[in-house]
Amino acid sequence: MTKYLISFPSEAMALTDEEFPIVSAESHAVIQEAKAAGVYVFGGGIEEDVDPVLVSADGSVSTEIYPGSELKGGFTVLELPTREDAVEWARKIALACRCSQELREFM
Repeated sequence: MTKYLISFPSEAMALTDEEFPIVSAESHAVIQEAKAAGVYVFGGGIEEDVDPVLVSADGSVSTEIYPGSELKGGFTVLELPTREDAVEWARKIALACRCSQELREFM
């Protein structure tokens, strides 16, 4: 089984106030389906109001992160037998969230 990261940047999910509760319910339903199927590992959203920091091997902390390194939005990690299964789950999440999803495979 391989773990897959299914994610989207926060700006991809552009919803009206009326759409938000519907999308929230539908996206939670997909996650419940993944849990029931035994493929859910972890999911969540990046807290964008808290700035990331860079921690060095000596323990020093810097507010300067790697250039080009930007992680925000929502993500789900699923453990699945095939990439085709991962594409299908990404499709379900895209439908529920009303935005396309990026799919990445963990090594």
